[in-house]
Amino acid sequence: MIIIKATKSQLSIVRDLAYKIWPTAYGEILSEAQLNYMLDKFYSLESLTEQMEQRKHIFLLAEEDDKYIGFSSYELHIDNHKTKIHKIYVLPETQGKGFGVQFINEIEKRAQEANNKLLFLNVNRFNKAQYFYKKLGFEIAYEEDIEIGTGYLMEDFVMEKKI
Repeated sequence: MIIIKATKSQLSIVRDLAYKIWPTAYGEILSEAQLNYMLDKFYSLESLTEQMEQRKHIFLLAEEDDKYIGFSSYELHIDNHKTKIHKIYVLPETQGKGFGVQFINEIEKRAQEANNKLLFLNVNRFNKAQYFYKKLGFEIAYEEDIEIGTGYLMEDFVMEKKI
């Protein structure tokens, strides 16, 4: 697998991957209506462009055998030398092959190069991914509920890892 920094012209790849991955990742946690609402809200090309250009999210794409298999995004220099991991997703058929670990390692390396001292992320409290993050040294710092509109709520753990 190779990891590359995504360009604005590749945000459609991120969108397409999200629409393939999210139904499996969240199908047992979210209603179909909320899942569709969140995909539209966070993964439209307009939203992804705003995340990249205004909010300074850095998107990475994973490629294996000339096929895009996943994406991540992160943001450097939050609140005193912290890096926020916004997204890490790989296609369901590629899970368990270490690609998520490679994304975390790449983001951690880039955060260290930027003199950041802590990684943090939000994970749905009912998402099994929290156990993946715990294996990589993340700890639950606190719980957070985030209103996202139309009566929907993200019920998350905020997890942190010192680097």
